[in-house]
Amino acid sequence: MEWLVGPFEVVFVQRALWGGVLVSLICALAGTWLVLRGMAFLGDAMSHGMLPGIALASLVGGNLLIGAALSAVVMAAGVTAIGRSPRLSQDTSIGLLFVGMLSLGVIIVSRSQSFAVDLTGFLFGDVLAVRQDEIVLLGAALVFALVVSVLGYRPFVALTFDERKARTLGLRPKTAHAALLGLLTLAIVASFHIVGTLLVFGLLIAPPATMLPWARRIPVIMVGAALFGSAAVFLGLLVSWHAGTAAGATISAVAVLQFLLSHLAAGCVNGTPRPSRPVSTLMARPGPRTDEVPS
Repeated sequence: MEWLVGPFEVVFVQRALWGGVLVSLICALAGTWLVLRGMAFLGDAMSHGMLPGIALASLVGGNLLIGAALSAVVMAAGVTAIGRSPRLSQDTSIGLLFVGMLSLGVIIVSRSQSFAVDLTGFLFGDVLAVRQDEIVLLGAALVFALVVSVLGYRPFVALTFDERKARTLGLRPKTAHAALLGLLTLAIVASFHIVGTLLVFGLLIAPPATMLPWARRIPVIMVGAALFGSAAVFLGLLVSWHAGTAAGATISAVAVLQFLLSHLAAGCVNGTPRPSRPVSTLMARPGPRTDEVPS
């Protein structure tokens, strides 16, 4: 029992656990929609698109969170603007912005005398260095993410399953898409200091994808993703403490392992796992439930 609870008697590990759990809850809300819409690449691009803002803030001695937020907003606006071009697919526009923002960030960071340290901290974070004030900020971010998720739930469902019908019903799919980008930006900005931009992608995608074979309703997927994400944080910190491995990377590795085990188990139970990207023409209207993911 000491092996299990001993590490969490240390104050900085307790803060890391609280911070990681809060990040998992925020990522569960945003990541579920990314998985259901098949937009994992967008999450990866957004997480790396923050590098210029963080690098510039670090170079001038500014606030890293503000730099990350501004850079993420620019990235989201760029994806929205370029994505409207009829000659470019969404993947193409995201890929171009991804490479451009990442290159700009590396150029800025290379001007710093501590290039390697800055870039490592950005990519991998430092979950064991979470401060009390950062936990408070994460709590506020979680409340805001919950409000956005509740108020935008019906338009988000409509946008996920049938954008044309959402437009017909007056649910403003473009506004809903912008709100989803905002929710994703919030999750990434709030999380990058905990596990880094390279690893936050694991908490955004792996827990919802882990839950997907076992649930059909979107709220159930979100709750399951939050539980799987929190478990990954706990187990990752535990393994990291005893094995002497990097905490953030271990957390993400546990999250990906959960995904693999979940889909292997689903394959054994059901014959074949449920597809990770749902295709449905269901809409929010009276009758059968509209927030179910089809088998």
